[in-house]
Amino acid sequence: MDNVDMPVVDNCTADACAYNRNNSCHALAITVGDGGGAHCDTFFGISRKGGVASVTGGVGACKMADCTHNVDFECQAPAISVGAQRDSADCLTYERR
Repeated sequence: MDNVDMPVVDNCTADACAYNRNNSCHALAITVGDGGGAHCDTFFGISRKGGVASVTGGVGACKMADCTHNVDFECQAPAISVGAQRDSADCLTYERR
């Protein structure tokens, strides 16, 4: 198996997320999609900040099979944006086929 670079979370405006610091995601990897939409399934709201400060988050998995960027549940976009949409943190790069 070849090493594959994960798409980075270019920016994230879900300020309430524990992994968000200054509109940057610091989770090692996020999962997009929870069966109900292109939500950032890694999001969780807590006042304490976590993640790895020196890391920019990447997309580890995507459950949105109908997205144009999805190949075998892996995101092929060069980068994604995450932000608030309908009271949840969603992948704003999601594009239905």
